[in-house]
Amino acid sequence: MKKIFSLFLLLTLLPQTLLATEASHAERLDLTGHWAGWLAIALFLTAYLLVMAEEFTHLRKSKPVIIAAGLIWGFIAWVYASHGLPHAAEQAVRHNLLEYAELMLFLLVAMTYINTMEERRVFQALRAWLVRSGFGFRSLFWITGILAFLISPVADNLTTALLMCAVVLAVGGDNSRFVTLACVNIVVGANAGGAFSPFGDITTLMVWQKGIVEFWTFFALFIPALVNFVVPAAIMHFAVPDLKPKASGEKVIMQRGAKRIIALFLLTIATAVSFHNFLHMPPVLGMMTGLGYLQVFGFFLKKTAHKDHGNQPDDAEHDGQMGTPGAFDVFSPVAKAEWDTLLFFYGVVLCVGGLGFIGYLGVASELMYTGWGATNANIAIGLLSAIVDNIPVMFAVLTMNPEMSTGQWLLVTLTAGVGGSLLSVGSAAGVALMGQARGKYTFFGHLKWAPAIAVGYAASIWVHMLVNKAYFTN
Repeated sequence: MKKIFSLFLLLTLLPQTLLATEASHAERLDLTGHWAGWLAIALFLTAYLLVMAEEFTHLRKSKPVIIAAGLIWGFIAWVYASHGLPHAAEQAVRHNLLEYAELMLFLLVAMTYINTMEERRVFQALRAWLVRSGFGFRSLFWITGILAFLISPVADNLTTALLMCAVVLAVGGDNSRFVTLACVNIVVGANAGGAFSPFGDITTLMVWQKGIVEFWTFFALFIPALVNFVVPAAIMHFAVPDLKPKASGEKVIMQRGAKRIIALFLLTIATAVSFHNFLHMPPVLGMMTGLGYLQVFGFFLKKTAHKDHGNQPDDAEHDGQMGTPGAFDVFSPVAKAEWDTLLFFYGVVLCVGGLGFIGYLGVASELMYTGWGATNANIAIGLLSAIVDNIPVMFAVLTMNPEMSTGQWLLVTLTAGVGGSLLSVGSAAGVALMGQARGKYTFFGHLKWAPAIAVGYAASIWVHMLVNKAYFTN
């Protein structure tokens, strides 16, 4: 009876709660010239400098941004409370936490599948096959880059980058130069591939959901995106070691269930895309459903582990809890997820959300589109996305909703998608690979090739304005 009464009370108060929420969103203070605003900028810049210096300080990148996020929102809440608006900052933080929750759960599922395939010896088998096939480092450089470009329009660029990086680490071994160059190439390829697909990147999703650009119109960016990938890859090609991994006759046998787990991963991606494309649901819902696929299959492997006796190779790994070859516990790969990366995203989302709530992103967008013109502003948006996450940048542009042609909306979609390749911290793919290839793919290792990436960035803009000039007239 108490539960029924509580439910009735909740439903009664819900409309008033929603009205209060809407009221708090409507009341926004301009803190861009306030001491809290300047302090927030200083905190954010300090945190990002520490992130960039991780290679030298060995301070995990999540630590400074988490602290900065807490302090920024703490000062915002203090100022708002002193103006009689104690709940405005709270509602904004809850909105940012929802955005982070979707991103974090999406990443967690992708990392879990990657770790599971590694535990099932998928990448060891792929590495052995590539070595036996006689591919040199330069061939592997192009193979992984092209696959990143072609897979990311279907899967998201982050998942694609994680998958290709796992292959590079398995093949590259201790050759840090090859791993660095291949990871840079993968980040550029994955970001470029995601730019011409409506569900290849979150920025394209936002533009598509807003109804500004039609579904099939995004594919007009295919050639500019291809140029964005090929130009820096061609420049970096000559720096890739002209070597072949040490030849061996090694043949790795994948553990039981490996191929079915690969199929489940593809099914998970298809589920996430379908949930968003056909059911208009957040893609993370499809990804979490896919995690359920893996959990159920893991239960099946556990119950049928006795079938593995005599079917595993001599070097097969044994599960510490089960004591039988091929047994599988789904929570083991979950625990091995790159938690530093996941917590880094928390800090970034909250920091940038705080700066947006203060008013800096809106001021920047208005200044650029009013003073510089659409083309220059859209090019600058791409450069800005290399420093600040492209999601809030694109959200600020969509909120401004400047009067632009379809060609200009395609241009800002392209630049926001590929501009993040200029720095390793400019995209989810780059940040994730810094964690996955720790010590080999670093901020400064990527920065060394920023000029080559910038040439590709400029070339892709020029090609877009050339081949898609018809879209600039409407």
